[in-house]
Amino acid sequence: MFVCILKFPVLRIKKVTLDTFFIPLLLAAILLICLPGFDQKAYFNSLISNNELNPLKILVLFISISLISISLDEAGFFRYIASIFIDKYRKSQYMLFFVLYTLISIITIFTSNDIVILTFTPFILYFSKKGNINPIPYLVMEFTAANTWSMVLSIGNPTNIYLSSIFHLDFLEYFLKMLLPAAFTGIASILVLLLLFHKSLSKKIEVFEFEKSKIENKTICIVSGIHLLSTTILLAISNYIHFEMWIICLSFAISLLIFLFTYALITKKKRYIKGTLRRAPYSLIPFILSMYTIIVALNGYGIFEEIGNLFHNTNNTVEPLLYLSSSTLSCNIVNNIPMTMMYGSILNNTENVKLVYATIMGSNIGALLTPVGALAGIMWMRILKENDIKYNFLDFMKNGLLITLFLLISTGISLFII
Repeated sequence: MFVCILKFPVLRIKKVTLDTFFIPLLLAAILLICLPGFDQKAYFNSLISNNELNPLKILVLFISISLISISLDEAGFFRYIASIFIDKYRKSQYMLFFVLYTLISIITIFTSNDIVILTFTPFILYFSKKGNINPIPYLVMEFTAANTWSMVLSIGNPTNIYLSSIFHLDFLEYFLKMLLPAAFTGIASILVLLLLFHKSLSKKIEVFEFEKSKIENKTICIVSGIHLLSTTILLAISNYIHFEMWIICLSFAISLLIFLFTYALITKKKRYIKGTLRRAPYSLIPFILSMYTIIVALNGYGIFEEIGNLFHNTNNTVEPLLYLSSSTLSCNIVNNIPMTMMYGSILNNTENVKLVYATIMGSNIGALLTPVGALAGIMWMRILKENDIKYNFLDFMKNGLLITLFLLISTGISLFII
């Protein structure tokens, strides 16, 4: 998987571009299923069972919320909001930096880190070129903010969705528990970013040619915004209305897609439905299902139970910190989604919910250490390479080590509060 990520991340067949990172995992999963010792019946039953461990529910939830966010982006909403603030605060790099950090953080909370990175990275490259500004501080800031504030809501990251689902963490309860740790981490992240880039940000902006973006389609923007807001509200009260989160997200995604199809038929403008469907994170489907298969196979040998027992033999003060630090590092060995699936088995119905929150924190900030810590990092580095931005694996790690260390300390402190 890592060879694919680092050497040939995409496969181009005519006009079709295919991610390669999931191919080795898919082949491994198929091989495992075909082995005589693999319990195929139990495995396939788990894929259609009505329990929180079902990976299909997690996939449906994340892809559904992604489709709603992408539709809003296709209408030009995020670029429009960003351009307003950039136009207003473009005389000072410090002000521009703070304003963009705040905006990216807020949007991340209500969408997801992947959506924000895919949306804002090209936009940052555009205004940096127009303003003759070094894009690196803004790009690192965007990536850090997106992977810090993504822990606020359970829908902010696929890893949050997975762990909050299998351990039955209520949407509202999750938010109330994670708000303070996210705030601690957010403050730490902006401080370390200023420490890293204060010299670059202190330079005066001499010329800034910038054309404000416009909302490209107000109708789709309003309808998509209503769907996103309604989804978030219903997710917050899902435990009280007795609806599973994946059903809520799927229902609103289908409703929005029906609207987009109808709009395309009436107006003959197909770009919005095409753009929304084209940008959905389909690569997650084979990736998560393949990892789920591998985890099921390993779990059959009791590997994760042994690791869980090893972790549990530490004292109550150290154990949450152990889960936080080990999950952060493990993201960069196996990627954060596989790490989360493994730790779900290691925790195995633990009664200490603090360990679950510690792992969720690690799954978010672990993405900041190396580009392979999360799929968002892989996509981000690919965009930079396509735009001839010189920021390689080593550059990422040099900044990532300092940022991750700061955030580990802040999240570690917050664990004693929640």
